[in-house]
Amino acid sequence: MSEEKTAKENVAASELRQDLVSGDWVVIATGRAKRPDEFANFQRAQDDRGIENCLFEDPTATGQEKDVLIYHKPDGDWTLRVFPNKFPAFSQGKSARKISEGPYAAMPGNGYHEIVVTRDHYRQLAMMDVMEVAEVIDAYQDRYLEHMSKKDVNYVAIFHNHGKEAGASIPHPHSQLMAIPVIAPYIKLELDGAEKYHKSNKHCVFCVMAEYESDEKKRVVFENEDFIAFCPFASRAAFEVHVMPKKHSPYFERITDEQKVKLAEVFSKSLGAIYKALNDPPYNFYIHSAPCDGKDYPHFHWHIEILPHTSTWAGFELDTGIEISTLQPEVAAEYLRKQL
Repeated sequence: MSEEKTAKENVAASELRQDLVSGDWVVIATGRAKRPDEFANFQRAQDDRGIENCLFEDPTATGQEKDVLIYHKPDGDWTLRVFPNKFPAFSQGKSARKISEGPYAAMPGNGYHEIVVTRDHYRQLAMMDVMEVAEVIDAYQDRYLEHMSKKDVNYVAIFHNHGKEAGASIPHPHSQLMAIPVIAPYIKLELDGAEKYHKSNKHCVFCVMAEYESDEKKRVVFENEDFIAFCPFASRAAFEVHVMPKKHSPYFERITDEQKVKLAEVFSKSLGAIYKALNDPPYNFYIHSAPCDGKDYPHFHWHIEILPHTSTWAGFELDTGIEISTLQPEVAAEYLRKQL
């Protein structure tokens, strides 16, 4: 076989795919692909601090801020609690006036930063049952509703870091909520992409994706009548999963109690499959909802993005912003389904 023919085959082995919403490109580098089970060989950094030194095992005793929300079991023990972050990235202050310095713009970092902590030090969300996960979703909604109408709050970010590599500085399972005065650039990109697609096609781009993936099945991880989890066509990393409602809905905070349970089923199945498939990998997940800035966003569709840390950005990614995945999302989804 000639070197020229081999080179052509290697080029054909990789594929550029474009995200339907943001327009971003990713490379599915099947020419250097791994088998799905190889990703489980990754050994994430372990936090050697014992439960006796955990700041969240007994938040009151370790001097955390006063609870703003707490759920109890019938025996009186708590199952979930929310309190302000002692070291907030955003903190309460005066009005978020703009500050100028020459050609630069800035404003005070005003906002709210809270921690959502579940009771068991050793049981992450991937290990919880559906109703336990539904309780966490209920807490997310409760705190979202509390902050969304406050002055200078235009966006509420809800996210979860699992593992040191994903940014978790404390091993006890916890999520974070930040209510901030600006709309995140990536959210703005999704908002613009969704509006552009609707103007051109008269349909919600997220609804189109959800319906297509549900019909085709090859990238679906799990679904029920209300929600679907699938590996995106243009996955940024191996085993990325998106969870979204099948029925059009721009606003996460409007989720009903019945929908919380349906969401919890799909979400917990997805996290559990990732946990089993990748041997408890570090990951992040975050909720993307329409901003709470008083404007209407009828073309948006809220969703959750789960991003396991299966690769590290290097020169090409940093230079171009184009991410490389070494596993086809179709293969990843099939492997995740087997874990169910």
